[in-house]
Amino acid sequence: MKGTDSQPEIVEGCRLPVLLRNGDGWHMAEILGKKDLKGKNLYYIHYEDFNKRLDEWVTEERMDIAKLVQPSKEAKTPKKEGVKSGTESRPSSPEREVVSTPNGSAAPTTGNKKFSSSSRKRKGADDSEIDPLATPTGSRNNTPTLGLQQQNNVALNEDGSKKPRQTGSMVAHHDDIVTRMKNVEMIELGKYRIRPWYFSPYPQELTSLSIVYICEFCLKYVKSKKCLERHIQKCLLRYPPGNEIYRKGNISFFEIDGRKNKAYAQNLCLLAKLFLDHKTLYYDTDPFLFYVMCEQDCKGYHIVGYFSKEKESTEDYNVACILTLPPFQKKGFGKLLIEFSYELSKCEGKTGSPEKPLSDLGLLSYRSYWSQTILEILITMTPSEGNDRPVITINDISEMTSIKKEDVISTLQHLNLINYYKGQYIITLSHEQIDTQNKAMEKRKVRIDPKCLHWQPKDWSKRGKW
Repeated sequence: MKGTDSQPEIVEGCRLPVLLRNGDGWHMAEILGKKDLKGKNLYYIHYEDFNKRLDEWVTEERMDIAKLVQPSKEAKTPKKEGVKSGTESRPSSPEREVVSTPNGSAAPTTGNKKFSSSSRKRKGADDSEIDPLATPTGSRNNTPTLGLQQQNNVALNEDGSKKPRQTGSMVAHHDDIVTRMKNVEMIELGKYRIRPWYFSPYPQELTSLSIVYICEFCLKYVKSKKCLERHIQKCLLRYPPGNEIYRKGNISFFEIDGRKNKAYAQNLCLLAKLFLDHKTLYYDTDPFLFYVMCEQDCKGYHIVGYFSKEKESTEDYNVACILTLPPFQKKGFGKLLIEFSYELSKCEGKTGSPEKPLSDLGLLSYRSYWSQTILEILITMTPSEGNDRPVITINDISEMTSIKKEDVISTLQHLNLINYYKGQYIITLSHEQIDTQNKAMEKRKVRIDPKCLHWQPKDWSKRGKW
């Protein structure tokens, strides 16, 4: 509905219904910004309870101004108050799903496979109380994350107020008003043009352009197609600047050291931040390794996605950030990245887990991978000697998969497979679950082949410098 001369002023913090882009009804939204384009007002809005990647600029024609709600003093959009170490916008999507365990008196459900678990209830150590997807309460000793740091980890002054983290990193654009709004309209990466989802601190002179051009091999950003063409003529790279540690078919993985290849690592972080909301960008990439997955053709190795991990993680995290670029999503590459991260953990002889909190899409990917990996083991098990049904422990599953014990328990609870019966946990699979698992595994055409991985873990604690 178009506004009239008598309409109330539309300012930041106002709330009103906005017509969704697909025309599928009205949804309440908050005004975050306003600009004038050729004499016409545009408003940047955030749909309440929707993910921030759906935020957009809209005209007054799509706004029901008659139902405008002015911001209260308490709910006003925060003013800029200098540099902060993370954004404080409300969570725009669920970060975790808490699943309760069955009651102790629950009997096993019917199904064609049952497994006894020797993980009996222990005093003071009830596994059902573990929520591995909850945000960790401990700080990370001010270690900057791969250039991308969890937003909820904030350093404090002596009086308890927030301060920028100073551990060898430079913070860029972290006041709330700036980071809540997307600043890059479009990027061109190789043959793809991609619309970013979130804010990323690219240089300000680039954010006013309609398209930011990025070299798909070295990830350098330039302001025009002509500049990109000139750069490509001089760019020597046709693959990421690291060691190729895996190749099978046209899929390769490269390991990049954040200290040895700092410029590439920083450019990778800037690119990733366009599609990751739960991270805040830092420029100290030294403590991190980056594993970039590429598709190979006659022109070179084209980036599909990546994950990063700390060289030394006190919490046994095997992934700090993980991203499949939008053109390659829903094609199984996300699970391939996750599977590769656990193959590295197997080589290290450790169990691992991703940093929490996971994004909404990250949680879906990990839940799916954990479920399929664990079910694959349970379905193929055979009864042990002297038992009429297979016997397995939580620790057995964890050791076989390198998935952390808490994540195994969480997944079994999520699948509703654990029942407590006669003093022990019984894992019960139905025919329907087995059929669903078999169909899902048939779709996973590409898997990691451990024989094609050529990699030796390094003991970073014994090295004088990363």
